[in-house]
Amino acid sequence: MPYANFLGLKTQSNGDELTVIMPYSDHLIGNPMLPALHGGTTAALLEMTAVAQLATSYPRPRLPRVINVTAAYLRTGRPETVFARARINKAGRRVAQVLVEAWQTNRDHPIATLTAHFLLDEATDTT
Repeated sequence: MPYANFLGLKTQSNGDELTVIMPYSDHLIGNPMLPALHGGTTAALLEMTAVAQLATSYPRPRLPRVINVTAAYLRTGRPETVFARARINKAGRRVAQVLVEAWQTNRDHPIATLTAHFLLDEATDTT
């Protein structure tokens, strides 16, 4: 995914647990006066973490597609590396709900969370 490359995203896996890492880079800053990470880069990290977890847990020919997303910004993202992990709350044959948290130095103090629903697979027309 080109935007994942732009953000510099990396992944680490430990068994079934996938961590997506967004290393700090100057181009991720949205407010240079604070400085603070751009909210769009944080939201993209959260969404891509959800997609990566779903693609790993439920391999399909196509990547999951977003139905809806709610992001909550809990604290300012400082100019440092961000980590994110997703938890699949519920997955059916076609739809999954995923919860994601992003943090920097302490996982107990997330900077943002995401709740999203994804379409796992589209119906195939057999006519």
